[in-house]
Amino acid sequence: MCANLLLSLPSVCAHLLFCRGSGAGHFRIYPAYYYQVCAVLIGFQSPGILIIAALIPTAIRRVEFPKIGLNIRQIGPILLVVCRTCIVVFPALYAGLWLLKSFGLGLPLQPVQPKEQGWISWLFYQFMYVAVAEEVFFRGYVQSNILSLTNTGKDGQRRLWKWLSIVLSAACFAVAHIIVWGQIISVLTFLPSLICGWMFIRTRSLLAPILFHGLANTCYCVMAAVFT
Repeated sequence: MCANLLLSLPSVCAHLLFCRGSGAGHFRIYPAYYYQVCAVLIGFQSPGILIIAALIPTAIRRVEFPKIGLNIRQIGPILLVVCRTCIVVFPALYAGLWLLKSFGLGLPLQPVQPKEQGWISWLFYQFMYVAVAEEVFFRGYVQSNILSLTNTGKDGQRRLWKWLSIVLSAACFAVAHIIVWGQIISVLTFLPSLICGWMFIRTRSLLAPILFHGLANTCYCVMAAVFT
C-alpha cells in the first residue's frame, strides 16, 4: 500500500501546485482532489494528518494558501536567507551540545535516528514529509491565519502581530511536540520554531522554513551521533 501511495503522491502534488489562484505563486485546492489528497496522505500518519488539517479548511473557506516559494526569482534570496541562518544557528547548536557533554550532561532531545531504512530514506522522510507537513501546518496554516487578522490594522499593529504570529505558531509547535513525544523537554522545539516563523515572515514563502527545518533535523541528528 505504501508503494502505491508513494507512486500516486507526485501526481497529486502536481495538481496541487499547478491549480493556482489568481495571485502569483498561490494555489487553491479544488473539491475534485479532496478525496485523492486524503487517500494519499492518510498513509503517512501524522505528517499526512497535518497537511490534511491545513489544506482541507483552506479549501472549504476558498482562500489562497501561502506561496511555496518555487518562483525562480524567489529561490536565490530564499537560499541566501537559509544559508545565513544556518551559518549562525548550527555552530551555536554544536557549541551548546559540546558544553552539555563537557559538564557530563546528556542530549536535551533524543533524535529519531535512521535504523533499518538507512540514511537516504531517512533524509527523504525528514525533508519531504516531516519538514513539509509541519511547516505547511504551523507556518502555512496557523501563522498565516494569525497574520490575516492584521489586514486592516495600522502599520504598528501589523508589526506587532507579525512577531506575535511567530511566537504563537512556535508555541503551538512546541505544545504539539510535547503531546506527541510525551516529554516536557520537547518544549525546546519552541526555539527553532521561532526561527522558522521568522523565515516565513522574512521570505514570504514556505520554502525557507521547510529547508531550514529539514537541515536542522539532519544536523542535530549528526551532532547527536558525534556526542554519543
